[in-house]
Amino acid sequence: MGRVEGKIALVTGAASGLGRAIADRLAEEGAHVVLTDIDTQAGEAAAREIGGDAMFLHHDVTDGARWEAVMAAIEDRHGRLDVLVNNAGITLMGSVEDIGWEQWRQTFAVDVDSVYWGCRTGIALMKRTGGSIVNIASGAGIKASAGLFAYNAAKAAVIAATKSIALHCGQSRYGIRANVVAPGAIRTPIIDKVLAQVPDPDAMLKGFEASHPIGFIGQPSDIANIVLYLASDESRFATGAVFSVDGGMIL
Repeated sequence: MGRVEGKIALVTGAASGLGRAIADRLAEEGAHVVLTDIDTQAGEAAAREIGGDAMFLHHDVTDGARWEAVMAAIEDRHGRLDVLVNNAGITLMGSVEDIGWEQWRQTFAVDVDSVYWGCRTGIALMKRTGGSIVNIASGAGIKASAGLFAYNAAKAAVIAATKSIALHCGQSRYGIRANVVAPGAIRTPIIDKVLAQVPDPDAMLKGFEASHPIGFIGQPSDIANIVLYLASDESRFATGAVFSVDGGMIL
């Protein structure tokens, strides 16, 4: 216990799924957690259930002005930020011929622009004391699928951007590390939304399982545990790396 004792951690998309599991795990190990999400009701409930001094803030991660306000609220309450987890994201199915321009832009707004705003505003606060940035990408950012055109491109962008961020922060001697977690299929509400977009959800779920050599898809705790490691001082020598936690999906 206490692997991130006293650290101030911001987790986006924390009302459910991976974000909720990450927030829970960091809080269990002693972090002061700030949860953000567009779902106010679920986010407030999550903060109450975590207890302690967990705080929820309504947050559209595509809105730069809101990012500034979130960072200001964290500074006002805690005086610093030690851990930033850019987790909020969406997955829209479709090939290059199927995805419309608005769907393409929506995917990039939520999955990539949010990382830009999060890191830009987060670094301004974090560089005073150092810290750890964890950007949640996907195995789909490494291994392409014909039916995930926009998602493949967006998550690949997150991976490349994180490497650039790690270089910048390292060369600037900010004491900030930046790493990527690239999950495989994880049973979260996002998976349920993807399954709802296809005519045969059961067949797709079996396909997800078959695409992972380990023989099953992951649980949110599988990702929360690697984020905990990256948030902690145990990972002090890790930066610019991609941590694939995907049951062998990209092999």
